[in-house]
Amino acid sequence: MTFTLFPDTRLALARDALAGLSVGDALGSQFFVPGRGVAAWRDELPPGPWGWSDDTEMACSVVTVLAGHGRIDRDALASSFADRYDPTRRYGAGAVELLELVRAGTPWPVAAASAFDGQGSCGNGAAMRVGPLGAWYADSTRRAADQARASAEVTHAHPEGIAGAVAVAVAASLAAQARLNGDRPDPARLIGAVAATLDPAGEVHRGVRRAATLLDRSAAEAADALGNGSRVTAQDTVPFTLWVAATHLDDYPTAIRVCVEAGGDVDTTSAIVGGMVAAHTGVGTPGGVPDGWLAAREPLPDWLG
Repeated sequence: MTFTLFPDTRLALARDALAGLSVGDALGSQFFVPGRGVAAWRDELPPGPWGWSDDTEMACSVVTVLAGHGRIDRDALASSFADRYDPTRRYGAGAVELLELVRAGTPWPVAAASAFDGQGSCGNGAAMRVGPLGAWYADSTRRAADQARASAEVTHAHPEGIAGAVAVAVAASLAAQARLNGDRPDPARLIGAVAATLDPAGEVHRGVRRAATLLDRSAAEAADALGNGSRVTAQDTVPFTLWVAATHLDDYPTAIRVCVEAGGDVDTTSAIVGGMVAAHTGVGTPGGVPDGWLAAREPLPDWLG
């Protein structure tokens, strides 16, 4: 099916993905609380409110720039990241250093290129915030990939960090497109379509390809083979999140539970998966983001609008 997306529809899809991302982030963050391990979820969820982290704060900037410009304006995005950043939201040390440089007036291309002794960041930060962008471009995986690349370059100069963002955005685009088409993509087809947009020489590409061979394995086996984000790199995070989203695309609660049970960088894996899955399921629908979970999540910032 071909379709035309009007601005209001794009924004609605992006906001659903943002809801899924932020709830996943906020709920996943609860399992970093001392004394509250995964076993705490066996009977009931942690009590609210669930506070969100830098994953959500940066994703809100992405949505704000898309809503204001209709595309990713990298200068506007860099300014939003720097102006809105709250260090109490558990930003990584590298992100803090970069955003402080931008806030002090360093051009974002210089700040991004100087990270990690000039290698640029290959962290999972560009991937964690990009799900809503993919949903915005439900009508074009090519534009989703191009705009994800632009959004990543503001903070991540390393090819793997950029590839992670492209992979997640393309998956979210396909998930939202399937929602509009009334379809449920085959997991292997979904992962294969994502892999086709990535540089075959890259580690993220190899991880995504490997994820497609593990669809008949358990989540624990997949996490063991692909990583669970514990190294906080795109290579160690994105392949597993794609495996989870592809296998549980119509079941948001199960997808988030799988991320929590896998351990590692739980708030970020849950945020990435939450954004991709909610782009397909929506909010308050069967299999979608539960209304009670959304109510338990800390409200999003007032500046989001």
